[in-house]
Order: sequence, then structure tokens, then C-alpha cells
Amino acid sequence: MRIYNSLTRKIEDFVPNEPGKVSMYTCGPTVYHYAHIGNLRTYICEDVLEKILRFSGYDVKRVMNITDVGHLASDADTGEDKMLKGAKREHKSVMEIASFYTDAFFSDCAKLNIRTPDIVEPATNLIPEFIHMVEALLEKGYAYKAGDNIYFDTSRLKEYYVFGNQNEEELMVGVRDDVSEDINKRNKNDFVLWFTKSKFEDQALKWESPWGVGYPGWHIECSCIGMKHLGDRMDIHCGGIDNMFPHHTNEIAQSEAYLGHKWCNYWFHVHHLNDETGKMSKSKGEFLTVSLLESKGYDPMVYRMFALQSHYRKPLTFSYDTLDQTAATYKKLKNRVLSVKADGQADEAEVKDWHDKFAQAVGNDCNTAMGITLLYDVLKSDLNGATKLKIIEDYETVLSLNLLKEDKKEETDDELTAYIEEKISERTQAKKDKDFAKADAIRDELKAKGIVIKDTREGVTWSRE
Repeated sequence: MRIYNSLTRKIEDFVPNEPGKVSMYTCGPTVYHYAHIGNLRTYICEDVLEKILRFSGYDVKRVMNITDVGHLASDADTGEDKMLKGAKREHKSVMEIASFYTDAFFSDCAKLNIRTPDIVEPATNLIPEFIHMVEALLEKGYAYKAGDNIYFDTSRLKEYYVFGNQNEEELMVGVRDDVSEDINKRNKNDFVLWFTKSKFEDQALKWESPWGVGYPGWHIECSCIGMKHLGDRMDIHCGGIDNMFPHHTNEIAQSEAYLGHKWCNYWFHVHHLNDETGKMSKSKGEFLTVSLLESKGYDPMVYRMFALQSHYRKPLTFSYDTLDQTAATYKKLKNRVLSVKADGQADEAEVKDWHDKFAQAVGNDCNTAMGITLLYDVLKSDLNGATKLKIIEDYETVLSLNLLKEDKKEETDDELTAYIEEKISERTQAKKDKDFAKADAIRDELKAKGIVIKDTREGVTWSRE
């Protein structure tokens, strides 16, 4: 297993802290709105990483947070809390918003065959742990109180920009109109560990703390949730590329200051899904969700395949034209798989050989496109049907494209029209033959299917009820 490590900026052999076991953390959603398909690309890729690790024989424990407090409209420390913003938009309480959109998120994940992590922890569950970490950072001299808020002091670190993707000039306050300077900070890249009521008077969720009534900063939740469930040494931390700075940078800063040693060995970042105008976001144009794609007639598996055909470290551009092409490809692939007859007995040696080929292909930095290519190679091979089907079933534990699942049979409009016209013709003949019982039975049969027929001077017409 080889994986690109954002921390070292190179592909490395994956070596877990404990042989055979993997501790894996995923940055979860801020549940103030539906997830758009750009967000879900990241979760698909993280799902695939977990499944590749399991496919390769590792025992994986995966943890994910749910951000239900503390994430401001800016990913720095400025702007309105996203949860409060969602509550105001829908005239509901913050916790009602959190519950509704948490359920919506996992519903979307289920449609995309994204496995639910072993542990899912809302941020609001761990307020005592957050307070304890802040107290410890204050005691160690890595934090300070200013303006009734608690800040992390980045000047105490030997290296802050651990991902090598930022510099002082890029952080100049005022470069963006939506960023205002926080005069309480000693250094412009310090960040808030705990807010008090002095910052936002209308904050919906507040807790007692040694520094006054307030609420945690966003960055601290992942550190505490990760440590609670995975211990103080983590193997893999995942997230979107936009989490790299400042969120993951700040996570590393506070976690390693608290622990006194390296926290996480591998950092896995998924690049953006763009539309033709740029990065996809909730504030731009049509809000692209899984439900919207379904309403336009797309199987969610088509979007999953769209994501798997590209590499997670490359930006992916979405358009309906490319999704239509993927839909056609997916339909042909699924039809080929479903046409394989389970003839003969599975050759276990071949199954093992093809398993190892797949593990090597997708284990090379999550190369899912190569995994799909191998699937086509299996279909084109001279293997008997039973062996092919067993290999495909094996591959599906990673790809999860429902290739072996029969679609529900639904009549197309053309088929339905032909059926109705045939029945109308039979009814007309029955009436000519004075077989009125049969004519009535045909009328009732159509009515049961939601079709109403009407006799007119021009002939028989029909409509849906």
C-alpha cells in the first residue's frame, strides 16, 4: 500500500503505528445545510481509501466528527457561526438544524454506498474535553487570554506552516473584503481555542468554562475527538484540500503542543470538484445535491463512478455532458456484468491472483481508475462465469457500484403506451364481439394501473389518473 502524504509532499509506503491495524480520522460535515456533490466527492474518496485498506487486510477503525457548533462562515475566526446561520434561515433551533442535516448527510452517503464510519461523534458531545485541552495549552504556555477569548500562540512553534502551502504575505489581513482584523491576537495567524460571549452576543449554544460562558473554536473539535477514540498517535487524517489550511494546520499545532510528540503520520487530501465556472460551493448557482441529480434521472451510482474514474489528487470538473457520458458507460458496464452466467466452478487460484492484481493497482495511491480498468480485463478474459462473478464481487467491496445488483424493472413510456394501445384494441374487439364482460375487465385492468379510457366520437382516448 502506497499513499501520497500531504505532510511530506510525496508518495510513501504506508506503515501503520500498529502492524495490521489502522486508525483513520475523517473531517465530517458542518450540518447547517445539505452536502453538495463537491463535498461528497471527498467522502467517496475517503470511503474508497478505507475500503482499499480493508481489502488489503488491515483492521480499520475510522472516526468522523459532526460539526454542530463553532464553525464560522470564514474558515478562519471571522463571521457568523454556520449553524446559527442555518437556524436563522429556516426559523428552527440550532439542534433541530443539526439533527435534520445530519440525517440528510447520511441519507446521501447511503445512496452513494459510502460506509458509515465506525464512530461518529458530534462536537457538542465533548465540551469538557475541549475545555481540558485549552487548560493544558494555557498551562504549557501555548495559549493566552485576550479580550476574554483564548487564543493559540503560533509564535511558540518551531514550524507552523507544516504543509508548506502558506506564507506570511498570503495571510495579510485586509486582502479579502470579508476578513476583518482581530485586534486581540498577538500574531495574525493565531487562532481561537475558546470564544466567550464578548465575541458574538447572539451565539445560540454556550457553555460554562473557567474563562466565562462561551463556546469552542472549530479547530479543537477534531483534535479532541480523534484523541478520545484513536489515542494520541493516529495513522491517517483525511479531508478536503481546503481543510489543509488553516484547519488541519491548526489541528497539528494544538495537538502536538498538547501531546508533546508527533500526532498523525499521514495526511490525505481530496482536491476540489469544480463546475465550469470554478470551485463548487453552496453559494453559487444551482445547488448540486444527490437529490437534485436523482430528480434529473441520474442513478447516484453514476456520480460515484464519475468520481472513481478520476484521481483524488486532481481537480475534477463537473458538467451534465460528462455525467451523461458516465451514465452511458455505467449502464453498459452493468449490463455486461449482469449478462455473465454463473457457469462452472470458481477457480480459487485465479480469484486470488486477480485479487492481488487489484490490491496492487488500487493500493498505488488509491488509483481507482486502474481498478475499473482491471474490472474490464476480468470481463474480457477467458475465465468461466463463476470465476468472473466471484472476482467482480471481490472488487465490488471497494468500488461499491452495485454492479451485481439487479435494477428494479420499470416500464418505459414507450412500453407502457404499446401495452395500453394493445389493451384498447382488445377491448374494441371484445365490444364488437358483444363480450362486454371482457371489455369491462380490460377497462378495470387499465384503471388499476392508473390509466383511464374514454369512448369518444373520434375513438378511444386514454389519460393517467
